Amino acid sequence: MELSTIIKKESKEYPKLLAQIGDAPKQLYYKGNWEGIFSAEGGSASGGEKCLAVVGTRRMTSYGKRITEQIVGEVAAAGVTIVSGFMYGIDATAHEAAVRIGGKTIAVMPCGIDVVHPEYQADLYQEILDTGGLVISEYEGTHPAVHWTFPRRNRIVAGLSKATLVVEAGEGSGALITANLARKYGRKVFAVPNPLTSAVSQGVTQLLKEGATVVGGAEDILQYYGLRCRRGDSPSFKGRSVPPRRVEGELEQKIVEQLAKQPLHIDELARKIQTTSAQLGAAISILQLEGHITEEQGKLYVV
Repeated sequence: MELSTIIKKESKEYPKLLAQIGDAPKQLYYKGNWEGIFSAEGGSASGGEKCLAVVGTRRMTSYGKRITEQIVGEVAAAGVTIVSGFMYGIDATAHEAAVRIGGKTIAVMPCGIDVVHPEYQADLYQEILDTGGLVISEYEGTHPAVHWTFPRRNRIVAGLSKATLVVEAGEGSGALITANLARKYGRKVFAVPNPLTSAVSQGVTQLLKEGATVVGGAEDILQYYGLRCRRGDSPSFKGRSVPPRRVEGELEQKIVEQLAKQPLHIDELARKIQTTSAQLGAAISILQLEGHITEEQGKLYVV
């Protein structure tokens, strides 16, 4: 396993934004490309001014997964470093989206720097390092992840970043803790609107009521950073920033192309494609079995 390095708070290399919070860690242990991210000389996130924290529920829905992949992919492609807490769900999806687009990401661990937690994400851990990202912890060695280290970890996620994006969050969730810390530190809080019937919309709704900025697409975030999208002229949740995938079968391809434009109820899809219910139902079943589309709260989505 790669050896770690320590950065003391009094060091000039310590992240500027993180140093501004009242309970900043006295030291940070890290593995990976520190200079490529935090160096004022050539890093994309000098001092953290180009870092975005992305947080959300571990009980991620397919909607949350798609939105995280789309927004984070576009934001990371524009040169913003994605910061998150490496847990399964929204955290891991955000890291993966940044890695996949060739962007930078920082995983802030709730355990010692020599521990991969959760351990089954060891491949993702290595991919972050292999693509020029960072793994950070305030704990050395094999310090275990325990209940109190997770909220402590959240202050680093918020403190490193100029803004925080919340995708999905239940009431009292760790994502809300991070968002509230970001607000306490005087940082911007963005939130993605969720279907009101979703159990993971309650925390986001609360944040929006309290003044979080509604996100309608990656451009809303990039504008705050003074950047522009590099993929597509006007990305939004209604469209996809990449062409829809190719699937076997003419009817199946039509379905995927329609759902790539926007999620639809089955009766809406039938009207647009103009086919029989039996043919449509059979094609949808095949696409679901093959993992191309999914159904959530009555609507069909491209996965």
